[in-house]
Amino acid sequence: QVQLVESGGGLVQPGGSLRLSCAASGSIFSIYAMGWYRQAPGKQRELVARISSGGSTYYLDPVKGRFTISRDNAKNTVYLQMNSLKPEDTAGYFCNADLKASNRARSSDYWGQGTQVTVSS
Repeated sequence: QVQLVESGGGLVQPGGSLRLSCAASGSIFSIYAMGWYRQAPGKQRELVARISSGGSTYYLDPVKGRFTISRDNAKNTVYLQMNSLKPEDTAGYFCNADLKASNRARSSDYWGQGTQVTVSS
């Protein structure tokens, strides 16, 4: 069974930094794109950043220049370095991976349980 486990959320003051991690484990054949979504109360879930298996990246406009997504393929892990955090970054952050499990014919989306990021003074 495939699992995505996030860590690194918490409470930080405006202007501070946090680093989120998400490790995929289980019977994994291959991991394609990995990404981070966020959802604030009363709002829709939105894609914050995404990285392909080849390293190409996408960022939501409000986080460009502040957030950096990276991955360690040997560890099946994706990271999100968040700098210059703002109160509007407060949300639940969810890891997502498009991967093919060893016992499946094709790839599908997997999600982590989420980690809370709160930016407040």
